[in-house]
Amino acid sequence: MGGCNAETPSRPAEAEPCHAAESACHGESAPRSEAPPAGSWLCPMCPDVLAWEPGACPHCGMALEPADPPTAGEPEESAELRDMRRRFRISLALTLPLFVLAMGGMGGLFSGLGSPALRLWLQAALATPVVLWGGWPFFARGWASLRNRRLNMFTLIALGTGAAWLASAAALLAPGLFPATFRDAMGHVPVYFESAAVIVTLVLLGQVLELRARARTGAAIRELLSLAPSTARRIDDDGVERDVPLESVGVGDRLRVRPGEALPVDGLVLEGHGAVDESLVTGEPLPVEKAPGDEVVGGTLNRHGSLVMRAEHVGADTLLARIVRRVAEAQRTRAPVQRVADAVAAWFVPAVVAVAFVAACVWLVWGPEPRAAHALLVAVSVLIVACPCALGLATPMSIMVGTGRGAGAGVLFRDAASLERLAQVDTLVLDKTGTLTEGRPALSAVEPASGFEADALLSLAAAVERASEHPLADAVVEGARERGLAVPACSDFRAWPGRGVEARVEGHDVLLGTLSLLRERGIEPGGLPERVEVLRREGASALFAAVDGRAAGVLAVSDPIKPTTPEAIRRLADAGLRLVLLSGDASATARAVGDALGIEDVRAEVLPDQKAEVVAELRAAGHVVAMAGDGINDAPALAAADVGIAMGSGADVAVESAGVTLVRGDLRGIGRARRLSRATLGNIRQNLFFAFVYNVLGVPIAAGILYPSLGLLLHPMLAAAAMSLSSVSVITNALRLRRVVI
Repeated sequence: MGGCNAETPSRPAEAEPCHAAESACHGESAPRSEAPPAGSWLCPMCPDVLAWEPGACPHCGMALEPADPPTAGEPEESAELRDMRRRFRISLALTLPLFVLAMGGMGGLFSGLGSPALRLWLQAALATPVVLWGGWPFFARGWASLRNRRLNMFTLIALGTGAAWLASAAALLAPGLFPATFRDAMGHVPVYFESAAVIVTLVLLGQVLELRARARTGAAIRELLSLAPSTARRIDDDGVERDVPLESVGVGDRLRVRPGEALPVDGLVLEGHGAVDESLVTGEPLPVEKAPGDEVVGGTLNRHGSLVMRAEHVGADTLLARIVRRVAEAQRTRAPVQRVADAVAAWFVPAVVAVAFVAACVWLVWGPEPRAAHALLVAVSVLIVACPCALGLATPMSIMVGTGRGAGAGVLFRDAASLERLAQVDTLVLDKTGTLTEGRPALSAVEPASGFEADALLSLAAAVERASEHPLADAVVEGARERGLAVPACSDFRAWPGRGVEARVEGHDVLLGTLSLLRERGIEPGGLPERVEVLRREGASALFAAVDGRAAGVLAVSDPIKPTTPEAIRRLADAGLRLVLLSGDASATARAVGDALGIEDVRAEVLPDQKAEVVAELRAAGHVVAMAGDGINDAPALAAADVGIAMGSGADVAVESAGVTLVRGDLRGIGRARRLSRATLGNIRQNLFFAFVYNVLGVPIAAGILYPSLGLLLHPMLAAAAMSLSSVSVITNALRLRRVVI
């Protein structure tokens, strides 16, 4: 059975050696921050474990899982699940007659089988393969835990079942070695073959159920992968259409998408009209009309109409592939709340072993006859009933299901910490351009000053703005082109972020920017400020233009509010969030947008490097702050916030700086993300509660605390059933997140 060890010979030459961190996996080391190498195997509970082959985690004993995201067509069942199911079925076939034989023998039902000694030998023959073969993985992992000094659930199982089987074998082979304290009223030494076999079979059943449930936590990734078709209909240069494997589609290929088909890759519509279901990336079920020039996403479904598209992103570069990678990375991270379980798990198993030893001693001294037999029974029950696995699974399983659920609604979490922290956010800071608005400004007016012509002014302004990266610059350049104006070249370009730009164009010094920038250069604006205020109150952004040291006019650019923004803002406000609008625009422009959306706290004329300062100021005031933005200049503020929220249609640097990404830049996704965050955090707390309460109640009952008053004693077989069900119940509860309404 492969584990994580430094001698693994099959690791790739270019990768680091297989390792586990030197400190314990239960809270003594930080989670791995870098992406694990391709082809490696990880433990869902212990983030510092890395192996190059499948096997068991050397820390907790759980089956390792591949670090690579699943691929389309990959079977949902792992080799570990198939092996455990086979062991369970064979063990069950042997345990059932053994159980009937042991129980029926008490009533004389099997008296015809010969002497009691023969029946004991038959029990041993049925139990031994169950314990030694069926339970071999547990003994191997238990031994590994002792060798690595990482006591875990399998340590307890191996100790409990091993003690029961060894004591029974000794009683069968050498009964004379046992003192009177082991013998019953008839002078016989009790055997526990059926208990050991039933325990192993029940634990195997628990492993099967747990592995099946864990496989279902990856269902979100498999569902995403299944959205992409296996073939695409390519249109060759000669016009011939033929179906080709998806892997053979290249950038620039023309593809036909018929009604009812999924779009194979990301691209641009060239011909036709269609209604595309984009719920994959927006979470909204209503189809979106697509026409020539519109972007489309691979994996979305063309409900109606026929489309001809050009492939723009294929393979690992498609949005669907990036979503799968982001979800897989997030599922491997650990939430801060996991520290509670880690702190308990660090001492839990040694404490259980100590409780089992103390309980055995108490029963050996004060218990009823046969005292030694009762002491052994109690010790085995305590060892078996305790399940640290449930504690360890409480957080990872909820995180895996929660992040997968979010991906299906167009919300991607970078890590578990972001998922947890979002539930505590009370203040949301919103950038204006590209977040509240479309982010595609359009030139709405050119108002020249006396002595200048509109077209000439726009041509000069477009020449300067063509060298700029600001969203408003594109609007000016595009406006000039739409009017059929020539855009000359510029030289000596200079930019002042948040204030303006200047360059030399056809022998003229051209300056575009704010009123303060003009006045710094000693340029008198004349009556332009009054006209600018009117434009700004209408929600437009205005640029002052100067040519050769004279005020030349005003260019107005409008960026319409996204259709979904008002509804999103209303829902966020109803949810109790404090909303803050940040903008580099003039106060009148920003206030016009704030008034239209009902946002009272509007902070305008904020330079890019000041956005992070505003976020820090709010945090210093005691608020838990989320920042939503989409541009390069938003990246510092996103990183400074408790949770950064990037609009997926924005710059890659903004996405990388954020803890949450809204795939299609729809602000309604923030509400979905926050509801999912709260549901996931509540689910984790439920799991931890179940695990803690189970052990707090189960261990004392197994130790016999109820025996003096009620005469109740937990049999090891019932302890095994309860132990197996505890882990299954935690995972089953986590799976409820797949159906949570967000």
